[in-house]
Amino acid sequence: MTTHTNVWKALDQLAAEAGLSPSALARRAGLDPTTFNPSKRVSKGGRNRWPSTESIFKVLDATDRSIFDFANFVSADRPTAAGSGLSDQDQTHFEIPLLGFAEAGSGGWFDDAGYPAGEGLDAIEFPANGGENYWALQVHGNSMEPVYRDGDRLILSPNAALHTGDRVVARTRKGEVMAKILDRHAEDSIDLSSLNPDHPPRTFAMEEIEWVARILWASQ
Repeated sequence: MTTHTNVWKALDQLAAEAGLSPSALARRAGLDPTTFNPSKRVSKGGRNRWPSTESIFKVLDATDRSIFDFANFVSADRPTAAGSGLSDQDQTHFEIPLLGFAEAGSGGWFDDAGYPAGEGLDAIEFPANGGENYWALQVHGNSMEPVYRDGDRLILSPNAALHTGDRVVARTRKGEVMAKILDRHAEDSIDLSSLNPDHPPRTFAMEEIEWVARILWASQ
C-alpha cells in the first residue's frame, strides 16, 4: 500500500543516495528549498500532504533516476538518512564510528569490507537501520570544496550498490583516502573524478583499491 510516509521516505532516500539533504535536493531540482520540509508534509489542519507530481519528476530528472526507481523506493522498507525531516518517532538512532581522513588513511582501522573495526573510535548518533553498516568521516581542509567543506561529516555505506555519478570515498591499498565521483566501475579498473575542479580525474586498477564506500549523506 502506498502511503504518505512511504512517498516522503522515497524522496528522502533519493536525497540520501545523491549525497544531499532534502533541502539541497529541492534546490538541485530547481524547487524552493523548503519544498520537502516537514512543515510542507502536513497541512495546517493536520492532514497529510502528497508531494506534487511535478516536483517528483523534477527530482528524478535532477538525480538521473527513473520513475521505476522511485516506485521501488516507495515500496521498499528502507532506512531513512539523517536530515530527512522525519520525526523522532520515525527514526531509531544508533551510534556509528567517526574517523578523520588521517585516521582512515592509517592502518589497522578497517576490516576487509571497508568498515571501521578498531577500538577507541569516536562515535556519533545516526538514524538508521541497526542491521546496516554505516560509518562517518569528518572532512579536514579545503581539498573537497566547494562540495564538502572543513568540518563536514560524510555518512558512508560500504555495502551500498555503486552507480555511475555516485559520490564515493575510496581507499587505496597504500592508504590514500579520497572523496570522488564515480565515473566508471569495471571489473579490472575504476575511474574517479574530483569534487574540486583543481584536481584531475584518476584511474586505478581494482587491485590497487582496498574498498569503495558510497556517500549517503553529508552534514552540510
